[in-house]
Amino acid sequence: MQMIHRIIVTTVVALFLAVPALAGEISLSVAASLRESVTELSDLFQKRTPGVSFKKNFGASGALAKQIESGAPVDLFFAANNEWVEYLIKKKLADEKSAGVFAYNQLVVAGKPGLKVASMQDLVKLNRIAIGSPKSVPAGEYAMAAFKKSGIDKQIEKRLVLAKDVRECLLYADRGEVDAAFVYKTDALLLSKQAKILYVVPENLHDRVTYPMVLTVAGSKKPEAVAFIKFLASAEAKAVLTKHGFEVR
Repeated sequence: MQMIHRIIVTTVVALFLAVPALAGEISLSVAASLRESVTELSDLFQKRTPGVSFKKNFGASGALAKQIESGAPVDLFFAANNEWVEYLIKKKLADEKSAGVFAYNQLVVAGKPGLKVASMQDLVKLNRIAIGSPKSVPAGEYAMAAFKKSGIDKQIEKRLVLAKDVRECLLYADRGEVDAAFVYKTDALLLSKQAKILYVVPENLHDRVTYPMVLTVAGSKKPEAVAFIKFLASAEAKAVLTKHGFEVR
């Protein structure tokens, strides 16, 4: 009987050692417009913290939040507005105490060089305008709010081309498939190949473009994830964000 017990214990230990250890992996779900900055910051943290690795998923904030709700293993969530962080907190899937502002941005209209867009009213002269799908893309929500507050929402609704995220909007503008697109200033400055910033949307027409971050309930119990979110509040991390064109406190 003792011999059988020893064989079982030895087999279990051998199997355990054969499985790659996942301790130290931090899983991130990140709004698409933060791809470059979060990648640089995670690389920097990884170099300074031996044994830590990152798994990153980029996309529209709403889609990422729904994935977390459906059980996706995520430790830290970066959104492009407060709505989806609050959604997860209300669902008791995110740790409210860890929630904070990561960065700020500006909403701009980017499009064909030479187009004159000096106000929201000038948009009604254009044929096709790309925005992120308002149901899942915060930039699309900001754009819709600006249309409504400017009183052009009815005039412009048939001219809109919906995209899965803000990067796809910029791609449409770069290819000339639309006259203009509502994107973030950082994307237009750093990634645009053909499209130019035509107009900066006044912040009194929409909520301030804010990127909140929050640990999930699982992430709040992982020391590596807690250490990383603390690093993101450092002066060094803020310098990286500033380099990428974001505004910080």
